[in-house]
Amino acid sequence: MAVTFADLHTEAGLKALDAFLSGKSYISGSQLTKDDVRVYASVSGKPSADLYPNASKWYEAVSAKLASSFPGKPVGVSIGGQAAVSAVEAKEDAADDDDDLDLFGDETEEEKKAAEAREAAKAPAKKKESGKSSVLMDIKPWDDETDMKKLEESVRSVELPGLLWGASKLVAVGYGIKKLQIMLTIVDDLVSVDTMIEEVLTVEPHNEYIQSCDIVAFNKI
Repeated sequence: MAVTFADLHTEAGLKALDAFLSGKSYISGSQLTKDDVRVYASVSGKPSADLYPNASKWYEAVSAKLASSFPGKPVGVSIGGQAAVSAVEAKEDAADDDDDLDLFGDETEEEKKAAEAREAAKAPAKKKESGKSSVLMDIKPWDDETDMKKLEESVRSVELPGLLWGASKLVAVGYGIKKLQIMLTIVDDLVSVDTMIEEVLTVEPHNEYIQSCDIVAFNKI
């Protein structure tokens, strides 16, 4: 039989509830039942802890249970209605004894879809990973008097997001002139080798040592 009380919007009704809850955690004892949810829905708000200490403590306990069982919904009468009662009744009907009710039971298909949608909205879209390329360049000096050590230092001083300089060597081209042959790895979306040559390597201050640059090989990694 469902437990009922007088009008819980009145002082008399709250006094009766407080007296009934003396020494109890919930309406039916130590476990949450549909009676708790029904009575909770009839209370307009948390009873005064000074005037109704038992009812106030019970209200907080039921609020916590319902808030956990109905995430995303405001704690209060709005979740203490028929939906909450039905959820508790379903648990009671499934159990033949008075074991502690688990309000974290199976979700409906609608609840699962809503939860999945919330998680999908929270998860940042995975950024498509940019490709990389390995490039071999020939960098030629002005003449045989160009300091090739300083030329290489000038080249390697170029720092760009997505650019990584690699191994290098000097290769003779004739008449005592040598060129710098150097490897570099680039992130395709961040570095344009052609732009780097035209706007960085062959302009001041690098053109003090560099006459020209040529792409010898360009391979996707």
